[in-house]
Amino acid sequence: MENKKTNYKKKLGLFVFIGIIFFFGIIFFIGRQKNLFTSEIKISTSFKNASGLKPGNMVRFSGIAIGTIDNISIVNDSTVRVEMNIKDDTKKFIKLDSKASISSEGVIGDKILVISQGSSTAKPIKAGQTLSSFEPIEFSDIMASVKVSSENAEIITDELATILININEGEGTLGRLMKDEKMADNLDATMENLKKSSKGLNENMEAAKNNFLLRGYFKKKERAKKKAAEKAAEEAEKKKEDAKKGKSK
Repeated sequence: MENKKTNYKKKLGLFVFIGIIFFFGIIFFIGRQKNLFTSEIKISTSFKNASGLKPGNMVRFSGIAIGTIDNISIVNDSTVRVEMNIKDDTKKFIKLDSKASISSEGVIGDKILVISQGSSTAKPIKAGQTLSSFEPIEFSDIMASVKVSSENAEIITDELATILININEGEGTLGRLMKDEKMADNLDATMENLKKSSKGLNENMEAAKNNFLLRGYFKKKERAKKKAAEKAAEEAEKKKEDAKKGKSK
């Protein structure tokens, strides 16, 4: 009987011992997650919309967890203040021009606060200071933009379909050109007349140049053109010589 009691007490003591170890293990695990056993500083940022953030959510920098959200409070009708605790040994990497933004872990994960890298010349942040922020893009805004784009695409598609139908039915100028052979022939005749007119104009200009009364005028124009070309060549040669003199100096 006494042996049974002794075995029972041993089992009970072992069970209690394991339970205590398990209890302290859970406390240690939670403490690590909440940064209870590390030195921390408190900094803050603000948003117009906290977008699902809540106390206890993670703070990340360069993809690494460095702290947690401590408190979220409404300052006024357009500002929400977010206070966070971050590890003291990471403050040297967070600069005064770093910015905070709201993201999420995965597609449907919890919201997290992400701190961007600042410039190398900026000073590190200190306890109690405030970071500037990027306003989060709401899913509803994205869907509204997609809806507008979809509606515009639908309108454009309908208009293109209407234009193609009109062309196939021979309506409109382009449709008549494609369907009406007579109109196409008239267009060809018009282009041919333009070519002939251009050729005749060139012939008239040649005849005018050989005309006794106009010959002086055209020769004067040619001399002026030649003189301008010679002047441009002289200026180009002068620039080359100036450039050579500059290099020799």
